[in-house]
Amino acid sequence: MTDTRQMTSFLPGVPAEAVLAALQRLPGLDLDSPDSSAALVANTFGWFLDRPRLLQPLPGVPMGLPEVVELAVEMQLPLRGVRHPKLDAVVTTPTTLVGVVSTRYQPFRPRKVTQFTEPFDSRDWGPGMAGYGRMRQALVTGSQTYRQLDAVTLVKQAYALRTQSLKRARGAVLVYLHAEPQVWASGKPVDPAAIKRHRAEIADFARAVKGADVTFVALTWAELLAQWSKTPALVAHTAAVRGWFGGL
Repeated sequence: MTDTRQMTSFLPGVPAEAVLAALQRLPGLDLDSPDSSAALVANTFGWFLDRPRLLQPLPGVPMGLPEVVELAVEMQLPLRGVRHPKLDAVVTTPTTLVGVVSTRYQPFRPRKVTQFTEPFDSRDWGPGMAGYGRMRQALVTGSQTYRQLDAVTLVKQAYALRTQSLKRARGAVLVYLHAEPQVWASGKPVDPAAIKRHRAEIADFARAVKGADVTFVALTWAELLAQWSKTPALVAHTAAVRGWFGGL
């Protein structure tokens, strides 16, 4: 069960000042709530801000060895007058730009209606983004709907990640890093049907965009922490994350 103590400090080894400076780019983030996804990302990936070489390639992600780790990164679209997508973390390697989107409890909460407000049709995104284009059109027309997965935001992030990866002459990977918590921070069970539906929707989205220029990889927090727990340099950090955030 998730620890319900308020977070008044960062985990050991996390460069607090650097993390807080990064998170200023995303005002309004809640770092004190015990079920905060922002706090989870800040403490897990924030630990690597000044030691990026210790971050291994993420499980199942074609990326190479990290050179730079950033938090709360705005990815610019090649469109004027729009709100540019944000990524919770970005890992840069010699070959790849990896954007990480983290979710914890968000998929299992009531969702506000999300729509595309950007003029994506005004640009030719190339054949390599056709899968995302078909997904976008299906979401616009309503022929594709998801109850748990925020596919609209994922598509926007993919377009922005592709834009910036081209500028940096790197490949692009969008990592959907999600938790499957059995209980809320209050101790109330999370609906198992919603967890199962979330998995199915992720798989459906992944099939739809397979082979695109922006590789989509779904990864659970449990899988990531399992990898870290086998790495001597990360054992203590992994134990601290698990001890503070409980079941993920």
